[in-house]
Amino acid sequence: MNTKQSILIVDDDRNVLEVLEARLSSAGFSVFKTAEPKDAMDILTANPIDLMISDMKMPGMSGMELFHDVRSFQPSLPVIFLTAYGSIPDAVSAMKAGAVDYIAKPFDGQELLKKLRKALPASTPRQTDKGKQNPVQAGGVMKSSVMRELYELIDKVAVSPVNVLILGESGSGKEHVARMIHQKSPRRDAPFIVVDCGSTPTGLLESELFGHVKGAFTHAIRDKRGLIEEADQGTLFLDEIGNVSPEMQIRLLRFLEDRKIRRIGETREIPVNCRVIAATNADLLEDINAGRFREDLYYRLRVVTIKIPALKDRKEDIPLLAKHFIESFCRQNDLSMVELPQETTRWLSSYPWPGNVRELKNALEAGVVLCKNRMLLPEDLRSSGLPDIKAKPVPQKDSFSLEESERNAIIRALQQTGGVQKNAADLLGISRRAIHYKIKKFEINTASIRANGMRPASG
Repeated sequence: MNTKQSILIVDDDRNVLEVLEARLSSAGFSVFKTAEPKDAMDILTANPIDLMISDMKMPGMSGMELFHDVRSFQPSLPVIFLTAYGSIPDAVSAMKAGAVDYIAKPFDGQELLKKLRKALPASTPRQTDKGKQNPVQAGGVMKSSVMRELYELIDKVAVSPVNVLILGESGSGKEHVARMIHQKSPRRDAPFIVVDCGSTPTGLLESELFGHVKGAFTHAIRDKRGLIEEADQGTLFLDEIGNVSPEMQIRLLRFLEDRKIRRIGETREIPVNCRVIAATNADLLEDINAGRFREDLYYRLRVVTIKIPALKDRKEDIPLLAKHFIESFCRQNDLSMVELPQETTRWLSSYPWPGNVRELKNALEAGVVLCKNRMLLPEDLRSSGLPDIKAKPVPQKDSFSLEESERNAIIRALQQTGGVQKNAADLLGISRRAIHYKIKKFEINTASIRANGMRPASG
């Protein structure tokens, strides 16, 4: 069995090639290198490569052009880009298109090795894709009946080209389900493009999605392909679709109807063949009734609807998920394995997890770092920031307690922002995770706030 992992380096600067080869060889990697981007495909064809490092700017063929060629040939190969400071926006775009990371020149050797080791545990699919897929990723070993039914639905939906709307609370794994659908579909070898409609400013979202031509607006210094175009033949995942502006809803509806896009500043239309998967934690039917979301767009998006259950509704899956997250975190960070005693498993299963799977994963990773003697105990999880569920305070009605003041402040922030939790969190100066937890804790009816802007009844 060959224990060395192979790295392909592509850079037109031969000095960089020599430095990287020396650094990676001394770290125990098998290194292939070339100064000619066009030769990279020949090396990939002839050799088992685990990861590619590529310069962003190269004569003859850019790093992005090489990246697209590699993705069409070996879509699961992780790619890390080397980039000059001025080209960092291009590297960020590359990550949105599927690259695992980038590092700015001049780079630090230890930082590069750290990024490599973080990417490589998930980067050996040549032998593990068939038959050795992680049970949590494959979805076949969950104990809860609701998740088994969910995976059966994913298998049925994946083989068809229909649009899918994924519903679920924040942190429940909507992007993970979208990736599973893509990986099980006939489009698995084409790009999977993620668009975060919730965090992308409205003014930039149109350019991000549809692209633009040079001179279309003040800072359009060159042509840019939009993310819809990048998803051609693959899957476009529109996360937090409920946050899209009315104007963008019209453009998306038009694309879904005729499958053509027009870049900003251009008159010609470009046909795009991609599957669209959208996701939201909002109540779109409430938004439709309130006039915030187009009904015709809703029905275009939800040809099939997949509802992901909250983690509190499938607690029998928590021990398996916890074991998976701990093992993955320890492997990725070269840590000795941490033991998960029965006491901790019971504590995990009794916690309400308002942040769902994402909160569980983050809490376990923090707990692994804080625990002693490689034994993860409940106090390690509480030290990571989770409250003691035995001492959960209950807000009192008609009182002047701090708890009631906090609840009222959150309600006022939600009313002022039309029920948008991200904006309310920004207004209060807290994280999205924190406001989501507080809303669950105080049983605040956000749907009622979004619908009429009025304060819901207490309790």
